[in-house]
Amino acid sequence: MTDDVHVTRNDARERYEISVDGVVAGFTEFAPDDEGRLVFPHTEIDPAFGGRGLGSVLVGGAMADVAARGETVVPVCPFVVRYLEKHDVPGLDVHWRGREHERAAAVPAPEAHPGDEGVGTPKN
Repeated sequence: MTDDVHVTRNDARERYEISVDGVVAGFTEFAPDDEGRLVFPHTEIDPAFGGRGLGSVLVGGAMADVAARGETVVPVCPFVVRYLEKHDVPGLDVHWRGREHERAAAVPAPEAHPGDEGVGTPKN
């Protein structure tokens, strides 16, 4: 990847954003729960930026930042669940909800490389 790619935390919008050459290409949302853990319910990559592996870069960067801050993740978004099932993030505290693994496995991946793209469905 030769583009200028950055993952940043946007606390005002409660999400991590991935930008490519200064343009926001996608995001993964979070919301603190009653115990202060960060629930990740939704991840989205703009189709114009598809096929570049940005979903994995975004979630990987977000999880590394959460770990560095000493916060706890509650993965709900199927993409985040699958990412965490396949990748070790040093120092990350993950609080798994009961059936999130099963739900993520049941969600069909809409693209040929489900570990990279096809993240979420754009919200209306």
